[in-house]
Amino acid sequence: MNILREFFTDPVLFFSFTGLAIVIGLCVFYAIFFIKKAAEAEDEQHQSSH
Repeated sequence: MNILREFFTDPVLFFSFTGLAIVIGLCVFYAIFFIKKAAEAEDEQHQSSH
């Protein structure tokens, strides 16, 4: 548990990993968002052509 205590007491570690978590979270969100919108647009395109 020494690593966990050091993580919360050292601001460099804390802000580095917090920033990294935010960036990875945004990447995952936008990847899912893009895939979902692309699938919806493809379905809409198929419905309008039939």
